[in-house]
Amino acid sequence: MGLVRSYRLRLERKRWLIRAFRKRRELKAVANRTNQIQPDDILLVCTVWNEQPRLAYFLKYYRNLGIRHFLFIDNGSDDGTDAYLERQSDVSLWRTEASYKRSRFGMDWVNWLLRKYAQGHWVVTVDADEFLVYPFADSRPLDALTDWLDESGARSFPAMLLDMYPKESVVGAVCRSGENPVDVAPWFDGGNYVLSRNPKYENLWIQGGPRARMFFADAPYKAPSLNKIPLVKWHRRYAYVQSTHMLLPRGLNQVYDVDGGEKISGCLLHTKFISTLTEKAALEAARNQHFAGGREYQAYGDGIARGETLWCRWSERYVNWRQLELLGLMSKGNWA
Repeated sequence: MGLVRSYRLRLERKRWLIRAFRKRRELKAVANRTNQIQPDDILLVCTVWNEQPRLAYFLKYYRNLGIRHFLFIDNGSDDGTDAYLERQSDVSLWRTEASYKRSRFGMDWVNWLLRKYAQGHWVVTVDADEFLVYPFADSRPLDALTDWLDESGARSFPAMLLDMYPKESVVGAVCRSGENPVDVAPWFDGGNYVLSRNPKYENLWIQGGPRARMFFADAPYKAPSLNKIPLVKWHRRYAYVQSTHMLLPRGLNQVYDVDGGEKISGCLLHTKFISTLTEKAALEAARNQHFAGGREYQAYGDGIARGETLWCRWSERYVNWRQLELLGLMSKGNWA
């Protein structure tokens, strides 16, 4: 049975790679500067739609971590996102008007760019509202982590998605261009998470946090998954299966210690819940390009309209990565 499953997973991986190859025709290069990429550069891949206000801080944050080149896919923005990115000297930009949903929510496009340009590189794959935090991030650049992962024989690095939110209403959490969104939405749930193991792909499945308790309280099993593997030493035979929740080969998903110990891990500070979500939720629900027909964005829009706040008396105010480690949300493993 194990051999049959392995064979089927190999076929599935080939299918995703073939899809990515076919979907490459949907991408039009706006500014291809990939000839600037050096062999040791850490790359970042991101698909965006109308994210112009977020980009100044996003780029600053990841440049400070040590990202040397960005690969962006703009999916038909009309707010100046593409023009802003085109002006950045360390950005390569592709644009497409094709369906986000029919590209498996952008993953076919991402898999193609990774296959084409990321061979042998460590790559961060995130959304524009996600900020990677890893052990010693306040004192060690990202290449210190990837060097250690290389020495340890690791090919992937996991991070739990940590929803950040303001104490008051989301509508009042205004984040200006260039400002850190965590400064206006600094709270998170320190607990309230459930974990299970996906037997097919062998990845962990995490749900919970403010979205589960506020928007999916009646159906917690429908709450968004919070497990991600955003940092990978890429090989052209790899493929993301569903967002960055899991990959193939499935060995890349085994980022936890089955013997009861702790492997190194991080968090992605998820800064969706700021004032721009009000308009974004309405547009995304109407656009109908997200999973389950935009059900998640419809839930956000309904909650915001009712004036609901995500803060509760058990909320924690973000300080640094050490706080997250103490709460058991990430681990430095044996990296000293």
